[in-house]
Amino acid sequence: MPIASLHSWPPHKHSFFVTRPSKFNPGNYSRSRNSFGRTRILRDNLSIKCGRMVGVCAFDDRKQLGEFGGVQDGGELYLGMDFGTSGARYAVIDERKRVRAEGKMEYPQLMNGNAVDWASSWRTTLFSLLEDVPASLRPFISSISIDGTSATTMIIDSKTGEPLHKPFIYNESCPDALPLVKSIAPANHTVCSGSSTLCKLVHWWNLNESNKESAILLHQADWLLWLLHGKLGVSDYNNALKVGYDPEVDSYPKWLASQPYAYMLPSVQAPGSSVGSIKQDVGVQFGFPKYCIVCTGTTDSIAAFLAANATQPGKAVTSLGSTLAVKLLSTIRVEDARYGVYSHRLDDKWLVGGASNTGGAVLRQLFTDEKLNELSEKINHTESSPLDYYPLPAVGERFPAADPNMEPRLHPRPECDADYLHGILESIARIEAKAYWLLKDLGATEVDEVFTAGGGAKNEKWIKIRERVLGLPVSRAIQTEAAFGAALLALKGAQPKSSLPLNT
Repeated sequence: MPIASLHSWPPHKHSFFVTRPSKFNPGNYSRSRNSFGRTRILRDNLSIKCGRMVGVCAFDDRKQLGEFGGVQDGGELYLGMDFGTSGARYAVIDERKRVRAEGKMEYPQLMNGNAVDWASSWRTTLFSLLEDVPASLRPFISSISIDGTSATTMIIDSKTGEPLHKPFIYNESCPDALPLVKSIAPANHTVCSGSSTLCKLVHWWNLNESNKESAILLHQADWLLWLLHGKLGVSDYNNALKVGYDPEVDSYPKWLASQPYAYMLPSVQAPGSSVGSIKQDVGVQFGFPKYCIVCTGTTDSIAAFLAANATQPGKAVTSLGSTLAVKLLSTIRVEDARYGVYSHRLDDKWLVGGASNTGGAVLRQLFTDEKLNELSEKINHTESSPLDYYPLPAVGERFPAADPNMEPRLHPRPECDADYLHGILESIARIEAKAYWLLKDLGATEVDEVFTAGGGAKNEKWIKIRERVLGLPVSRAIQTEAAFGAALLALKGAQPKSSLPLNT
């Protein structure tokens, strides 16, 4: 099953967080506990409330449980977990890609001295999520996959699997290593950024004399998956991109393989590839079947893209969160470190991405959510705003203009707040248009449709403004949770080898 063909749905017309079997047995749920709390059962819905972990289930008609299928008719289920910047989520789907259960939790702040012990926090969260999966569903889960934040890097003891150094978080920069990395890598390569995985590896290598012989490099998702399958040293080509892996030729380039730390690099497989069966002790502890397999993962942004169902070249996803991030499915690989543009492989296609500093963070500096909703209703989206802004939360832009000294431009401000908001929303839309034009100029497939994710996707007027400015169909993505995308990878990994292509 190709990655991009992982969607052949629309989703079921009803939304489900946790789906009960047709013969609902409260005992299955009342026994589900973890260290953060317990499951509670309500008359008309099921609410899982585990401290900071919450999942909710609601049914429009209990008779529809029987038609939903799955557990009671012997269907298999697939578990995906998303480890994001501030917390983690899980999603359980069935063979028809319908959500059977969902849950989320914030990372516990486990401390090691004055610093957060991120490795322990992630490990605790992983097993808390597994325990939160309804006990009645676990015996039917046939595969598991996990996504993690891109460039979150771990130096691991190859003998024990335990960290030799605190994790390097996704946005942590190691500028001291950048000159050396630039001296060995091709110009404008993805690794030529202080926050790249390779810069973090070189930084660690130069500062540490001990433990080098037993050290290996893993990404956040790799290590969490190891806790489930027990085979150290396995990664995927999405996570490995920022350490220098070349997914086009499926190998590490010679300029990297010749370095003294090259032995630390993990072996690489396609996302959603079966690594092995779940460890016996984990399977027994949580009630997963012996045949349950654990698959390679991906990054959180790739998982979110997979969830959005943008399956053909020319389809794109714009994420309107604190920043504006664009991802475009292309037949051509495009990379340019000057703009932070790089391409992830999705089977025989490429996911080209870039991110601007404009976005929702600017709006939050100026308006409350209530005011945004109120003013948006007053905007005539069919009319073009004459205001020409470049909304930034602070000095500096990276994409589509690489200018670290660019000043925010939010003046002149009209007397009418609705006109002001109109100008800001339209200016952000123009930046989005320039982003897609730049990707085309760099050689990517031309965009022909845009799906929208993030908080900005809720603003219908903004969608209409963007549709006019882009001159393209723009819509809200039906599903954007990265955990759902990870579950799709788990489903892919459970399929026979002959049906693995991800794009159709």
